[in-house]
Order: sequence, then structure tokens, then C-alpha cells
Amino acid sequence: MKSSEYPQSNQPGNTSEIVVRVFRQRLTRLPGVERNILAASAAVFLLFLGEELWKKFLPRYLEALGAGAVTIGLFGTAKDFLDAIYQYPGGWLADHLGRRRAFFLFLALASVGYLIYLFSPSWPLVFVGLAFVMAWSSMASPAIFAIVGDALPKEQRAMGFTIQSFLKRIPMAVAPIIGGLLIARMGVVSGVKMGLVITLALAALTVFIVRIINVPIVVSAPVNIAGVWRSFHRALKHLLISDIIIRTCEGLADVFVILYVTNVLHLSAAQYGVLVAVQMTTSMLVYLPAGKLADRIGRKPFVIATFLCFALFPLSIMWASGVTSLVVAFVIGGLREIGEPSRKAMIVDFAEPQLRARTVGLYYLMRSLTITPAAAMGGMLWQLTPELPFMTAGVIGLIGVIIFSITVEERYAS
Repeated sequence: MKSSEYPQSNQPGNTSEIVVRVFRQRLTRLPGVERNILAASAAVFLLFLGEELWKKFLPRYLEALGAGAVTIGLFGTAKDFLDAIYQYPGGWLADHLGRRRAFFLFLALASVGYLIYLFSPSWPLVFVGLAFVMAWSSMASPAIFAIVGDALPKEQRAMGFTIQSFLKRIPMAVAPIIGGLLIARMGVVSGVKMGLVITLALAALTVFIVRIINVPIVVSAPVNIAGVWRSFHRALKHLLISDIIIRTCEGLADVFVILYVTNVLHLSAAQYGVLVAVQMTTSMLVYLPAGKLADRIGRKPFVIATFLCFALFPLSIMWASGVTSLVVAFVIGGLREIGEPSRKAMIVDFAEPQLRARTVGLYYLMRSLTITPAAAMGGMLWQLTPELPFMTAGVIGLIGVIIFSITVEERYAS
């Protein structure tokens, strides 16, 4: 036999190359796994690993810089507003520049925001930094959705979103614990700033990951935003209405969860970080089985379960009296993600291929713009009594569950 047919152990590098090649081949045979999806998911993983060191603690950071409850609520509203208006431009850029070049632009803008956060001497500058930071979390979202739609057939998309979401939640489970420990050791301001330094380093590393993405641009006739809206399927419009109601529920209370846990129930920032880790771990445990089942039996039951947990989470926080009941509440918070891959797959399923990123962008533009006042309203309710935003959120969330169950037919959610 020729030595070239069977690599010998004394040939340097051959064994490791074979192992890597076999691993890649086996990995890409799994449903929902593809090179572009893995690269996009890895980029999300790295940025979230950095951002989650400090993101959950931003309300405390603003408080330490002199902001009051209304200002913190307005910060949440500003975040939702930017999340809204950045979605469609992000989708437009992803469709016109290509996924990879758009990612590079979003990374650069977000890094400017991290620097502004890092050197902010007072809370008003944090609002300026937010305008840049949201370029990644909002503008990049339609491109990530589109990559899953580009790379996978309909029957594998829920699993594709599951893998992307699973990798995203790993840092969301681990990083808040580290961030809480940094704050416990260094104080709120110094701990957040240390997290921002780490985030900037990870952003530089993410540039190299994004270079792997290679999705051809689908050329289409020019379509304005009205044309994209006309392309929406009726079931997608019904999903959007339900989603708006559910995210209003989230927006009313979400930014105040850390304040309720630390200021009202008197847990430490480190303990809060552990609770967030419980929430993210719960999400990861349900992602894979839920993603597989959704692609087999349909998406609607999983979306209903997600929406129901969105309604129950603020109520369970309000009813909590100590660590044990808070753990239960954050487990419910983790179960909010059980149907998220299914919901995302439904959006992509209904999008026309040449309008995929713009459809996702317009969907999230309308959703986020509509819920923009929610956090500010939550701040006003908080001033009356800290329990009120949580109670109001729960009631609104239950209404959203009912509307989705009635309006979105099973045949359109499979």
C-alpha cells in the first residue's frame, strides 16, 4: 500500500487534521448545524459573554451614577425605542451589503458604545453609549435570522434557532455570576467598567469569527418598506400582535427585576447573578428537546407555553418572599424560552427569501416601537408601589396568551 493512502503517525499534523476533519463532518450532519450558522452563533456567543458581565447590572450602574427610578425606566424605554428603529435598517444593510460586511459594521458601532459606557462620568452619557451599543444587539438580529433561513430548509429551522439560542444562553448563564462577583469585589462602577474592558477584548476576537461567514447576496428588485409589509402573511401579522402584547408585559417589569430583588427583597448582586444563571440554565435544558419536537409536531404549543411563562414570570417575582421562591420564579423565567426557536422559525418561514432580513427587521421594528413606552410606564407604576408593574405585566401577558391561541391557526404554525 502507498503511504499516501493511509496517513502514518510519524507524519506531523496528519492525526490532528484527520480528527478535526471528522469532527467537522459529523457536526455538520446534525440537524440545524451549518458553517454559517456556527460562525454567526459563535460571534453571538463571544459578544454575549462580554455583555452579560454587566448588562443585567446596568440599572444599578445608572443608580450609582445618580439616576433615579424614572430615569432608569426611561433608559429601558430608550433601549426599546432604539431596538425598534434599528431593526429595519439592520435588515436592509444585511440584504444589501451581505451578512458578513453588515456584521463588521455592527461590531464597530457597538465597540464605540462600549467605550462610551466605560468612560462615562455620569448617567446622561450612558444614554449616548446605548445608541451605539444597540447596533449589535438590534441591527445584527435580522442578519442572524436570515442566515438560519438561508442555510436550512423549513423542517430544520426551529432546530437551527435552538442551536443558536443555546450557544447564546451559555454566557448568559455564566457571565452574570462573574459580573456579580466583580461588583461584590470592586463595587458597582468599577465592576461594570472591568466587564466593559473584557467585552472590548472579546469584540476584537469576534472580528475573526465573522470572517468565516459567506452567504451569497440574493439580488431582487427594489422593494420599499410598504412592499415588505404587504409581503407579510396573515398569520405572521397575528403573531406580531400577540408578540407585541407579550413584550409589553416584559417591558413593564423586566428592567426593575434587579431592583426588586436587591432593594425590596435585599439579596446581594452576587446572589442575583446566581438567579440569572438558574434562569439561563433552565433555558438551555429545554432548548434541544423543544427544538426537535417543534420541527416534528408543530410550533404553536411551544409558543403558547413561552407566552404563558412571560405572563407568569413577573407575577412569580411579585409573590416571592425569599431565595427559594425566587429560584422558582427564575426557573419560570427560563421557561420563557421554550418556544422562542419556534416563534423565530415561524417568522423566517413566512418571509420571502429575497426579503428575509428586511421582513425580520420590519417585524421587530413594529414590535419594539409599539412597546417602547412600557418601561417608562413601569417606572411610574414603581413609584406608586414596587409590586404594581409586576402585577400589571402579568395581567397583560395573560391577555396576549389568549389572543395568540385564538388567532394563529395550527396549520400556519407547523
